[in-house]
Amino acid sequence: MIRKGNSNDIDPIIAITKACAKAMVATGIYQWNEHYPNKTAFIKDVEHNELFVLEIKEEVKGSIVISEHMDSEYIPINWLTKNNTNIYIHRLAVHPQLQGKGYAQQLMDFAEQFAIENNYTSIRLDTFSQNKRNQKFYELRGYKQLGDIYFPKQSEYPFHCYELVL
Repeated sequence: MIRKGNSNDIDPIIAITKACAKAMVATGIYQWNEHYPNKTAFIKDVEHNELFVLEIKEEVKGSIVISEHMDSEYIPINWLTKNNTNIYIHRLAVHPQLQGKGYAQQLMDFAEQFAIENNYTSIRLDTFSQNKRNQKFYELRGYKQLGDIYFPKQSEYPFHCYELVL
């Protein structure tokens, strides 16, 4: 089940993102670290009603943030659609023990259906340039790679920006 997240979900989500970071580092992907994702970001997500969680047997096992806010890092990207009716996906995470079972697909299906039902023009996101698995995941869903942005506290490598026009 996917539901709106609340403040009680933050600690389990932090545990999940830390487990994801550890699993990525073990495969040489330095995408998430001690700076990101962090508790402050998830608190803001809850305050803005942008956090959604995947619950399995009454336990939080994944999360996704669906936001209308365009971060300043995205401004230089030549997006396919105008900057007024878009949503942005952040912090998609599924506990490593459950990866490969279709839960990330379910979270993205939920976000895409949310966008359609609320008349958004497109869905935008970024993923780490060194994370080939994520790139393939989004490209197979029809997302188009448009350009790169940088988050120096996370990595010296760029993050690829993607957009799916609805």
